Amino acid sequence: MSLRLGIDTGGTFTDAVLVDDNKQIVNAEKSLTTRFDLSLGIGDVIAKLPAASLQQVSMVSLSTTLTTNSVVEDLGAPVCVLLPGYSAEQVKQSGLPEILSAQLVVTLEGGHDAVGREHRPLDEARARQAIEKLQGEVSAFAISSMFGTRNSSHENRLKQMVVELTGMPVICGHELASSLGAPRRALTAALNARMVPPIKELIGSVQKNLARHHIEAPLMLVKGDGSLASLENAIEKPIGTVLSGPAASVIGACRLSGLDNAIIADMGGTTTDIAIVSNGQPQLSADGANIGDWKPMVEAVRVNSIGLGGDSEIRFGGHKGLSIGPRRVVPTSLLAHLYPEVVPRLEAQLEGMASARSNRFVMRLENNQALLKQLSPVEFEAWELLSDKPIELDAIVQQDRGYARALAKLKRLGLAIYSGFTPSDAVHVLGINSHWNARAAELSARIWMRQMRFLYGYGKWDSDDFETACREVYNLVTSNIRRLLIEVGLNEFDLAGKSGKAGGIVDTITRMVIGSHESHGRKPLFKLDFASDYPIVAVGAPAASYYKAVADSMFIGLHLPEHADVANAFGAVMGSVIQRAQVTVTQPQHGTFCLFHEDQPKHFENLDAAKREAQQIVARVAQQKALDAGAIDPSVTFEFDDIHVQDEIDGELFLESTVIAIAIGPACDWYSESST
Repeated sequence: MSLRLGIDTGGTFTDAVLVDDNKQIVNAEKSLTTRFDLSLGIGDVIAKLPAASLQQVSMVSLSTTLTTNSVVEDLGAPVCVLLPGYSAEQVKQSGLPEILSAQLVVTLEGGHDAVGREHRPLDEARARQAIEKLQGEVSAFAISSMFGTRNSSHENRLKQMVVELTGMPVICGHELASSLGAPRRALTAALNARMVPPIKELIGSVQKNLARHHIEAPLMLVKGDGSLASLENAIEKPIGTVLSGPAASVIGACRLSGLDNAIIADMGGTTTDIAIVSNGQPQLSADGANIGDWKPMVEAVRVNSIGLGGDSEIRFGGHKGLSIGPRRVVPTSLLAHLYPEVVPRLEAQLEGMASARSNRFVMRLENNQALLKQLSPVEFEAWELLSDKPIELDAIVQQDRGYARALAKLKRLGLAIYSGFTPSDAVHVLGINSHWNARAAELSARIWMRQMRFLYGYGKWDSDDFETACREVYNLVTSNIRRLLIEVGLNEFDLAGKSGKAGGIVDTITRMVIGSHESHGRKPLFKLDFASDYPIVAVGAPAASYYKAVADSMFIGLHLPEHADVANAFGAVMGSVIQRAQVTVTQPQHGTFCLFHEDQPKHFENLDAAKREAQQIVARVAQQKALDAGAIDPSVTFEFDDIHVQDEIDGELFLESTVIAIAIGPACDWYSESST
């Protein structure tokens, strides 16, 4: 009997499952994720599996929410983005100034027009200057040229320069997305480049532990569309894994529940991810994934992902009252579980004055070498101080403000993380969960209540009524989940508009769904049912704590399948390799047809000839991409998206056709019936 090993590395837990030839989980384990050194948590969870079974592993597949979390939390490695032909307004529209410092976003002369003609010559001299100047400050380079999908010559030349001058990772926009939309393509390229170091670290950590256990099976990664990719493919294009964890959870939840129609709700430490499955198939979002406030050009399972998880910080949100997330903190109950010595310090904080620094301990988070090289001597000393144990923020402020400022800098860079009061602490207080330190959760709740009351003037709880305060937090979490479910439902009808958010209508419909079943002494005027044929399948470690209350309040079905807490790891071994390629054929003037592929457009006088050539190109590219991604004997199918317009004089006119090839193949014989 051969076994498949599925591993999922999340923000809080790392999960591992062994799956047999009947696609049944035979072993499942969990360990805490060690973000500062991923190999520790991965090694711990693999070591919990039976040693004899590990020798039967014939395939290893990995999913992760770390890339999703980094986008939601606005974390990532520093990168340089080179933008030939972009205007200042287009740079602003891209959102790059919100995630990168100004000097790392470099606009250059260059770019092409809509039919692939050079707009201006590429300014290679300024590009060389920027590359040589910034190479020591960044982890990777991203390149996006105006109309780079219509003519990629400027992007290819800049990539060549980066490789020759630095040898560093570099990705071009046309390699990630073939659609028009320069600002979004630039953002996609930048996000991709930011993810190269963490994906490399993750893969290296897994490889190290597989070698330690003498597991020589091939290693694959789950992409955001639920398909599998080889290591080389994932390292070059890590943006493809940006919804890896959510995609794996959708596939795993479908298999575990056995349902063909369902709402898959995956709640982790950092995010809540909602996806719809109809007729056994998850929906794909061809125009890009919704991840927090961003929408990169990545074909992925259609998931709405928000910063709401068990580790989300509960904070004062101004006139809104309490807010949750998107920032992740270490739950105080978990902190004390790992370091029991913090409990006396929490007791001392409760006896002292209320402070914004209360409940705050600082721990290491990431180990990004590019960022560490930029630290001042004091900041690096502060980093070294975190190697042994967490540091109490209030105490360090009183002892050495220089170190305190350095720790704050580490936090802003994403190298360190604070502890705080979270939904996980609230459910420990309420007795719903008991995995970690309940005493620390109670102390954290009491300290947080004092902060809310004395620092922000919020809360009318009695001074000792911490359970009521925690119940309010619990209700806020379930309310946010209900709101997200309604929003996903409205998005099905495109009621969210261009922003991807349905706005105030969500709150109104949520109240209608709940109120439809409340009498208030009279029959309601509206009776509104939500998802009557789509039960919720809730997966993820915190899901069992919240989704019964959510489902009951919305009067919809709920499935909490066995092994729901390791659905991601199970889904990681259930996919096939799927690769897509597409080219565009347009008619810029009557009787002339342009096929856009690589450096120079090809011109045809006949539409059929242009489309035949397009078909040959995409078939070849898609099949090669599938082979490179690890597929065995991939098959190719085609899709055509034609656009015509009706002209009063000439009748129906052809404008544009997108020719798409889809190559699908198993990663090994076992996957032949597991195509997503």
